Amino acid sequence: MLDNAGKTGTNEKLLMVNDFFNQNVAFRSDQEIWGKSDYWATPLQTMGIQQGDCEDFSIAKYVSLLKLGIPDEQLRLVYVKADIGLSKPQAHMVVAYYSTPTSEPFILDNLSTEIRPASQRSDLVPVFSFNSNGLWIGNDSKAKANKPETRLSRWRDVLLRMRAEGLDTL
Repeated sequence: MLDNAGKTGTNEKLLMVNDFFNQNVAFRSDQEIWGKSDYWATPLQTMGIQQGDCEDFSIAKYVSLLKLGIPDEQLRLVYVKADIGLSKPQAHMVVAYYSTPTSEPFILDNLSTEIRPASQRSDLVPVFSFNSNGLWIGNDSKAKANKPETRLSRWRDVLLRMRAEGLDTL
């Protein structure tokens, strides 16, 4: 997938990455896969077992887009509350792509095959977002903290495991 997408434009890269993971990875809870309530898998782990939860889909998409040359400052992992028809909103993670620092982001999500602007995803309420450069609260355009790995232990852990696997993208 990375070889095929490497020579395409940004929109095509977003579509190819979103489609690839949504079609080739089955959703399973961390409890089912890892025997833990919350575990963030590396992209290699996710592809190795072709299963993952929303964080695993999002991390794999984020890292793939970085590998394809999308700048980190245009991408964020976004922790949201998702209204999926249950009695209360569920914790969920998606990838946001910003064409410019102040533009409305486009959302890549394992719950939807379509990449849509955030304004068309009323089912998602952003809580916080991050990338390797910063941490944002809600919809803020200014980062509240640099080096998010110091505040997010699961992010730090997955970064360390990716580096051990030879994925030094970040």
